[in-house]
Amino acid sequence: MKAFYSDRFVLPLPAGHRFPMQKYYLLRERVQAELPNVVLDEAPIAADSELARVHAVDYIERVATGALDAREQREIGFPWSPEMVERSRRSVGATIAACHAARQEGFAVNLAGGTHHSYSSHGGGFCVFNDAAVAARALQAGSRAGGQRMPHIAIVDLDVHQGDGTASIFQNDPSVFTLSLHGTSNYPFSKEIGDLDVALPDGCGDDAYAEALSGALSTMFERFEPVMLIYLAGADPHVDDRLGRLALSVDGLAKRDSLVFSAAARRDLPVAITMAGGYGRDIDVTVDIHLQTIQLAAVAFGARRDSCSPDTLRSANFI
Repeated sequence: MKAFYSDRFVLPLPAGHRFPMQKYYLLRERVQAELPNVVLDEAPIAADSELARVHAVDYIERVATGALDAREQREIGFPWSPEMVERSRRSVGATIAACHAARQEGFAVNLAGGTHHSYSSHGGGFCVFNDAAVAARALQAGSRAGGQRMPHIAIVDLDVHQGDGTASIFQNDPSVFTLSLHGTSNYPFSKEIGDLDVALPDGCGDDAYAEALSGALSTMFERFEPVMLIYLAGADPHVDDRLGRLALSVDGLAKRDSLVFSAAARRDLPVAITMAGGYGRDIDVTVDIHLQTIQLAAVAFGARRDSCSPDTLRSANFI
């Protein structure tokens, strides 16, 4: 199974900044040490033409040239720097690459990504460009030869915060389905309307979460027939997450991932996975949760590889 990473994911930040940038490096170290069947590739840089399928050209230019004003930088949560720009482009490029790899092989992972608070013309909540949205458009742009129907993509967002930017981008687009399970009283405090939003109360635990997710996945597949899933596997629903407010255990998060992967496997759907949020009081626990997601994906990848050839997988989903 392929995974995409760059040392550029680890952005230098001012002392005391609350974003746990080091988790990306720590996760890469764990993947290299513990998952020999996961192949790490360098995350590519997303081109302007790829970003412009989702983002306003003037916003892309302002990010690239450092023309974001103080308010825009505060909303994003990172000070502007050339390193911030490269990190943001590589995060998107890694999700695009993971989608293409998943299309070929069934599963693939971006060791960062999940930047779902970015809108078409502005960022927010540690998100500059919306990687899942740009990747969905890249898949669709590459699969419309001969005037065929635009492929349907489902974005399954299980970060603890609603993917407001993603919901806004695809609000009037029947070709992309946005599913979000999130904390009802958590950021963003003004929610967007997605295709299927499930708001969970503070303190929601393993059993209630699994029941809500099972129902939401069933509803999504009743209403929509995707050819691929982009999965935001946030670690922040964990009980000890500083920004989470839910109460899932590590085992509960494993159950969550397994529900998504099993639902995809039953329908022979490729899955591209991003890590999304994770702000644990103990960064090692956050990394454990992200690694667990990748381990479970690798198991699912092996099962898919053994039961279905790449040619069969491709023909079942894309032409």
